[in-house]
Amino acid sequence: MDNLGIVFLSELVGTAMLVLLGCGVVANVALAKNKGLGGGFLMVNIGWGLAVFAGVIVSYASGAHLNPAVTVGLVANGATEFGNAALGTTVAVSAVSVLAYIAAQLIGAMLGAAFVWLAYKQHFDAEPDAANKLGVFSTGPAIRSYGWNLVTEIIGTFVLVFVVIGFGGGRQGDGGLAALGALPVALLVIGIGASLGGPTGYAINPARDLGPRIMHFLLPIKGKGGSDWSYSWVPVVGPLIGGLIAGWSALVLLPIIT
Repeated sequence: MDNLGIVFLSELVGTAMLVLLGCGVVANVALAKNKGLGGGFLMVNIGWGLAVFAGVIVSYASGAHLNPAVTVGLVANGATEFGNAALGTTVAVSAVSVLAYIAAQLIGAMLGAAFVWLAYKQHFDAEPDAANKLGVFSTGPAIRSYGWNLVTEIIGTFVLVFVVIGFGGGRQGDGGLAALGALPVALLVIGIGASLGGPTGYAINPARDLGPRIMHFLLPIKGKGGSDWSYSWVPVVGPLIGGLIAGWSALVLLPIIT
């Protein structure tokens, strides 16, 4: 466990970068008086894909999970260690290492969201619609139906984790998003957003939604309104279920390439 602190910091930095740029593109499109105002959903898709690209690049030491659903999906798929074997920064898969990854991802997401607020402080103040302010931080459904919203998040996250494992040649062992290279993952996230993102805003990542939602609750945002806690469980539970199903399914449905 000597490397646990290294992978913790790596996941924290990578997830903070992911959320800073991902929530940042939503702020640019949604908040009043921005140059990107009205840029549209495709701009958001592309921005989130590039946010993943940047997050993966800077979290190479930990394998760049950046997402609790990826972490649990890899465990379900039979991973025995996390990290970067080439750098010698691996840790054995255990309850402690899994919790360390998830804690780092959540804290990193909170920090990234705080920096988005700082970058767009004047635009948050100028924005009259509380829903637009919340939408910068967390996802919400286009049609509120908790059961169907959950199904959408499960399917979207299944695609993410299943394809991640497929990119890695079947069982990934100590892999993560970094095992694929940043560009394929970025394109995958853009594709998921463009194809499956409409109903719920495609959280597909519990930390990405819960961490910023907590910061929306805590930060002194002018006229922010409520944080929609009644919906908050959907983008946490759905992605975790989707990641687990993907990890288990890949054992049967994807060939193992050695």
